Amino acid sequence: PPASRASRSRASSTRSARPACSSNRGNGGYERGFHGGSPREYIGSVMLDLLQGLSRRLPSQCAVCHHWPSHTLCEDCVAALAQPVPRCTRCALPVPEGVPVCGACLLHPAPLDACWCAVDYTYPWSDLIAQFKFQGAVDLARPLAQLLRAANGVDAALDQADALIPLPLAPARLRSRGYNQALELARALDANKMDTTLLLRTQDGPPQHGLPRHERLHAVAHVFAVEPLQTQRVRNRHLVLVDDVMTTGASLYAAARALRQAGAARVTALVLARTPP
Repeated sequence: PPASRASRSRASSTRSARPACSSNRGNGGYERGFHGGSPREYIGSVMLDLLQGLSRRLPSQCAVCHHWPSHTLCEDCVAALAQPVPRCTRCALPVPEGVPVCGACLLHPAPLDACWCAVDYTYPWSDLIAQFKFQGAVDLARPLAQLLRAANGVDAALDQADALIPLPLAPARLRSRGYNQALELARALDANKMDTTLLLRTQDGPPQHGLPRHERLHAVAHVFAVEPLQTQRVRNRHLVLVDDVMTTGASLYAAARALRQAGAARVTALVLARTPP
């Protein structure tokens, strides 16, 4: 009957208009919103957000010394194991006190105007970064970002930045890992300034781990490009690249060159750890 058809039509319209939630992996991170799914998924998503927010406010075990209760990185461990050291302001390698730029950067200037880092890529930071990067410990992004913020030059670089650009992850690696650790670090540093639309990674390239310097430089020489529709937002701006570890600098240098070619006025890099020479 016509009345029954009208009732079914109204019920169908109500179901199609009902908002629900999906978990989309955008730019390497989970973005939750009302884009289809079930009410159960939406409720689960909200509960997960609440639990994650609550966990950040509760005491926890120090990830280094395992003291309980503590912050994720306790003050004693940071004071003992993350002491600031003089570093080259262009490549972040250790230098003698009072030396602003190392000999290598004087002979072959890096395409970065400045590079700031928190610690050497040694124990215990190498272990924590491996957990953060390879073992899904995304909750370490916030304490690691706090460690980076405490390093010389970082707060000033963040204040002066027009945009914070996490180094894009190779698409195949992003699919297998499920998130971009550089993006999570940048989000924890300053979510309002983070911009993932300016820089593209156009090729996968081979994994960098274990490659000698000259092979690393060759492997990533042309893997980054500025998004053509965003060049106006790059020109004459101060841009800050963010990555977790700097070994030879090959990836950061290649990204900096792409930004400079597009007209960036200044390019700085912030890295959590620097592999010692």
